[in-house]
Amino acid sequence: MTLYLQLFWEFFKTGLFAIGGGMATLPFLYDISDKTGWFTHTQLADMIAVSESTPGPIGVNMATYVGFLTGGIGGALVATLGLITPSVIVILIVAAFLKAFRDSKYVAGAFYGLRPASTALITAALVSVARVTFFVGGFLPESITVNWKAIVLAAVLLVLTRWTPKVKNWHPIVFIAFSALVGAVFRFAGA
Repeated sequence: MTLYLQLFWEFFKTGLFAIGGGMATLPFLYDISDKTGWFTHTQLADMIAVSESTPGPIGVNMATYVGFLTGGIGGALVATLGLITPSVIVILIVAAFLKAFRDSKYVAGAFYGLRPASTALITAALVSVARVTFFVGGFLPESITVNWKAIVLAAVLLVLTRWTPKVKNWHPIVFIAFSALVGAVFRFAGA
């Protein structure tokens, strides 16, 4: 029971403070990983890949994935409820006062002020994911190994999706499947 309460609490805090979408939850997930040991940073990178390629919001997918990994189906439900509960509470409060908030310059200013925080959280997520994806090793320069296979794959995907006219309009699932196939063939795991 305490595992479920801890799952709910950790994801409640994440849902309350991760403003800016699912990628903004990543710094919180790294913190959960460090604090609880439920999953490693490498497992988190795998979770991101799975959550990005499955339907639904990435934040909810990540909460469900972590909850299932740590507490089975019950853990998945509890973590997901923990993540969405703050949003539901805020929506209910805003709906109750919608008329007063609609034209409020203070509310508009608050949302304008949240933009830099949201941008910073998403940038932190980008840096964390890039570090796990493109580099293997510790934090000291001499202990870091560059994952050249991942860099080459990212470069190929960038060229295909941005500058190759016949390919750039393909459905994203094609690129996800291609990346999964390349990862399996070249054994990216633990590279």
